[in-house]
Amino acid sequence: MEQRNIRKGILFIIALISIASCTQDNKKQPNILAKKPSDKSMVHVKSLNDSTKIETRKSETDTSIEVMNDKDILYNGKFKRYFSINRFYSLLGQPDSIKFLIDENPCTSIFEEPEGTPAAEEKYLYKNGTRFENSGEKVAIDKVCFHNGNFILFKNIVLNKRTSLAQLKKLFPNALKRSRIIEIADIGKLQVIELREDEDNVSDGLVKIYIYKGRLYSLHWWFPC
Repeated sequence: MEQRNIRKGILFIIALISIASCTQDNKKQPNILAKKPSDKSMVHVKSLNDSTKIETRKSETDTSIEVMNDKDILYNGKFKRYFSINRFYSLLGQPDSIKFLIDENPCTSIFEEPEGTPAAEEKYLYKNGTRFENSGEKVAIDKVCFHNGNFILFKNIVLNKRTSLAQLKKLFPNALKRSRIIEIADIGKLQVIELREDEDNVSDGLVKIYIYKGRLYSLHWWFPC
C-alpha cells in the first residue's frame, strides 16, 4: 500500500510537470498535458473480516461513462489516430521539433516494446501544438492542444478551442459529473474529464479532456504505467 501511494505521488508530479510544459512551450511549439493515475487502475482491499476479498474498482458505474473511440475521431478532419509517416510528411510537412522517447523516458508509450522500453528510434514529433509518436513507418496522435486552429471531428461533431463546457456536457454528461479540478502554476484551474476508450472496457487507457475557463483546452490519450 505504501509503495502504491508513493507511485501515485510520483505520477501526479509527472502530470503537473507535463501540463506546465504545455504553457511553457506555447511561445514556440505548444505542447500538452497530463499523466495522472485513474481510480480505475486502483485496487481496493476489503477488511480481513471479509475473507480478504480483493476486488478491482472497475464498478458498474464505469460503464455509464461515455466512450471516445479513436475510430470515431478525425484530427483536423484528415487523420485517424493511427497513420503512416509518409502521410505525416505529405500533409503536415516537417515537424516543428523532435524528441527521442529514450531521452524523455516516458513510463509508457504507444508503440511500446515487449520489454516495456521504447526503441532507440522512437520519437515524439511536435507539430502546431500536437504531439505525435513515431516508430518506424507508424505514427499515432498522443496529445492535442486546441489552438493554432487544431480541431477534431468526433462523430462528425467539431471540437475545437471554441467548444464550450455546455457543449461538452451534452456529449459527455456522465463523465462530466465525475470531472475534477486541478490547478497548475502559470495556467490556473483546469477541469478534467475522463472518457473510456472502448465500450467493453478492454483498454485500461483513458481519453482525458482538459477544459480551461469553460472552453476546450487539450486532449490526451492516457495509459497507466
